[in-house]
Amino acid sequence: MKAMRLTGIRNMEMHTIPDPDLRHDTDVLIQMTRVGVCGSDVHYYTEGRIGCQVARYPFTVGHEGAGIVKQVGSAVSRVKPGDRIAIEPAMPCWSCDQCLANRPHTCRKMLFLGCPGQADGCLSELLVMPETSCFPLPPSLDDDQGALSEPLSIGLYSVRQSIPMRGRTVGILGAGPIGLSVLLVARHFGAGRIYTTDLIDSRLALARNAGADWTGNPSETNVVQAITTEEPDQLDVVFECCGQQEALDQAIALLKPGGKLMLVGIPPTLDRVSFQIDNLRRKEICIQNVRRQNHCVQPALDMIARRQVNVAMMVTHRFPFAETQAAFDMVAGYQQGVVKAMIDF
Repeated sequence: MKAMRLTGIRNMEMHTIPDPDLRHDTDVLIQMTRVGVCGSDVHYYTEGRIGCQVARYPFTVGHEGAGIVKQVGSAVSRVKPGDRIAIEPAMPCWSCDQCLANRPHTCRKMLFLGCPGQADGCLSELLVMPETSCFPLPPSLDDDQGALSEPLSIGLYSVRQSIPMRGRTVGILGAGPIGLSVLLVARHFGAGRIYTTDLIDSRLALARNAGADWTGNPSETNVVQAITTEEPDQLDVVFECCGQQEALDQAIALLKPGGKLMLVGIPPTLDRVSFQIDNLRRKEICIQNVRRQNHCVQPALDMIARRQVNVAMMVTHRFPFAETQAAFDMVAGYQQGVVKAMIDF
C-alpha cells in the first residue's frame, strides 16, 4: 500500500509499504477515504515532536479519519465489510486502572494513531484498528463528517468537563477546528454569550457564523479590555484552544472570581507555561486540563446526524492524497484562511 510518511522536519515522502494484517480476531481492516489535517499532526511536521513525544523517521502521522471496512476478524460484530465508518484514534487496553476507572483516554498502555512510540497514523491507503475504534456512519453523514467527529468529540468532552453551559458567559481563545468545535457544542448546550478571539480574521468570521456573539483579533484589539467592557463581571469559563502563553494570560484576566480555565490547546514546545499567581490565587481560578476525548465519539456523531451542529463549515481546503505535504504546508503557515484541510483518497 501507499503511505505518506514524515522523513524529516517539513519533509514528507510517499512510500510503498506492506499491507497491514489482521493480527487479532477483533481487528478491522479499513480502506481510508478521508483524513483531516490536525494541528498536532503539524507539530510533528514542523518540530518533529510534541513535548516528550519525538518522531523517529520515517513516521506516518494522521488521526482524524473515515473509511470503508474491507475485512473483519472472526470476533468482530460492531461493523462488517462495506460499512462506512468514523475512526476513534485511541486504542486503550481496557484492563489497566485508568480504563477500569472509566478513563480509557488516559490508559496506561495507550496506543494512539500518529503518536510516536505508539502507532503509525492513518495517512495510508489501508489501516487496521480494533473494532472498539470503529463507529458506523449512518447514510446521512458523509466521510468529511466522519473524520470531523474526532475534533468535535474533543470540543464535546471539553464542554462536558467545564461547567453547565446554560446562560453562562464563555470565552474561547483560538478559533481553529478545536475552538470552533467547543463553540458549536457550547452554543448547542445553551451558553449565554460567547466571546471568541483569534489572530486570523477569516476564522473569526467562521466563529460568528457558528454562533459567537463577539469576536476580536488580539493583534488589533485589547481583547481583555473590550470583553470586560461588555461583561463587567467577566466570564464564567474560558477555553484556551491555541496553546499560547499570551492566551493563558488573557484567560486569567478575563475570568471572574471562581471562574474555570479549560486548557485545551497544545503548546508547541517543551517550555513551561506560567500564570500570574496573584490573580490566579485572588480569583480562586480552577484550572482543568483536557486530554483528548473520553466516550465522546458516538455522541459527537449523533449531534452531527441530528443537525445540532454544523461541522462541515470547518472544511476550507481539499487535497488529493499525493499532495498531502502541500496541505501540511498550508496549515503550518495558516495560508489562505485555512481552517481544516481535508485529504481525499
